[in-house]
Amino acid sequence: MIEGVHIIPLKTILDERGYIRHLMKSTDPYFSGFGEIYFSVIYPNAIKGWHVHKKMELNYAVIYGNIKLVLYDGREHSPTRGEIQEIFMGEENYVLAKVPPHVVNGFKAIGDTKAIVANCASIPHDPDEIERLDPFNEEIGYDWNIRNS
Repeated sequence: MIEGVHIIPLKTILDERGYIRHLMKSTDPYFSGFGEIYFSVIYPNAIKGWHVHKKMELNYAVIYGNIKLVLYDGREHSPTRGEIQEIFMGEENYVLAKVPPHVVNGFKAIGDTKAIVANCASIPHDPDEIERLDPFNEEIGYDWNIRNS
């Protein structure tokens, strides 16, 4: 929905011992570089966001639990400027969310367990290339509450 964002189904290989889940290989057509891999733990109903990276491409996958990843396109010259995209991902929907730089992102654990989010970032963490915004930022105007209808 937002230009430059890609949702890629990921592979789970199951046998009688358990399973493995692929995240990314350097030979994948959507691989664009390696900076670092980190894991973010988020507790039920907590919100981590908003974040805006100036250079880093995010490659999110949820390895435990489920989240609602929310993206906002605040890029000046983007044809999807002002659009919001929600992606429900995790154990119930194992996908890779590829988010380009300058797209605002945040996520919330859904359900009643914590979630573990993996990010295979395109560059190493640099505190000078990230901007943090309030999750209730009025310009974005996103309602993080659950919708029961």
